[in-house]
Amino acid sequence: MDIPRWLWTVALLIGSNTFMTFAWYYHVKQKAWPLLLAIGISWLIALPEYLLQVPANRLGHIDHGGPFTLAQLKILQEAITLAVFMLFTIYIAKERIRPTDVAAMLLIFAAVAVAMLGRTTTAPAGAVEHPAATDHTRG
Repeated sequence: MDIPRWLWTVALLIGSNTFMTFAWYYHVKQKAWPLLLAIGISWLIALPEYLLQVPANRLGHIDHGGPFTLAQLKILQEAITLAVFMLFTIYIAKERIRPTDVAAMLLIFAAVAVAMLGRTTTAPAGAVEHPAATDHTRG
């Protein structure tokens, strides 16, 4: 079975963001950890994040045969970060998500939808569009 590049990209970004969320926030709930220990453990957790993030961006970018522009990759990554963070906050940190937090995150997801909308075959006046951005035959 041939897995589409967009799906590989999303899966790798989910893994990457899971590592990074733990690196950035897990130590906050560890009151017994001194600061230097928290920094060291967080750094070690963040290191594998790059093993997933770099391939995700490479596979997903139009220059490497993927379906996404750089801006689309970034916006997608931010939405995935928020989804992973929300799950982390609820299940690991045991904190409640406020309705305003949910509303703010939904606005970010709306931004992802807008960013993924129609690549046009002609760029707006003055814009420079990557030649591969209009190639809809890529996976």
